[in-house]
Amino acid sequence: MNDRSGSSAMGEETDDLEIEEDSQKDKFLTFRIGEEGYGLDIRHITEIIGIQKITPVPDMPDYVVGVINLRGTVIPIMNVRRRFGLPLKDYDPRTCIIVVNLEETSLGLIVDEVSEVLTITEDCLEPPPRVSRGPNSRFIQGLGKVGNEARMILDTKKILYDGEPARAGSAEQE
Repeated sequence: MNDRSGSSAMGEETDDLEIEEDSQKDKFLTFRIGEEGYGLDIRHITEIIGIQKITPVPDMPDYVVGVINLRGTVIPIMNVRRRFGLPLKDYDPRTCIIVVNLEETSLGLIVDEVSEVLTITEDCLEPPPRVSRGPNSRFIQGLGKVGNEARMILDTKKILYDGEPARAGSAEQE
């Protein structure tokens, strides 16, 4: 049953798991903030939901707008426009919350509009340009070439954790 002797049954099970993980390799959920296109590794996406009632929570960074109760689980909600230092806009029917899960932490990201799931292979990914090293460029993992367009591929871990709660109350904050 739990024989670690390397039996073929164990090997097949491991191969199936690797195939399942590979099926999400190079897949990115793309979305828009204003006119810009972005992408997130689909392996971190749990679901996409419409805007819901968000309960504000005091003493959080300004880009964490509150929490929602999603089927009994309280999930913090981050406004990506605020996170990037962009002007706020009213929510409309296309505004969505992308629920991501990273290292057993769930968080909702408010975006202007979800586009599609794209396959962007490694040979179509380039490092971010070195020209701009503004405060928000730290969130960009790379640029994905899609036809004649480019999507900024975001580093999910940096969006969630870079500058987050440990420094939330410090004077460093924007």
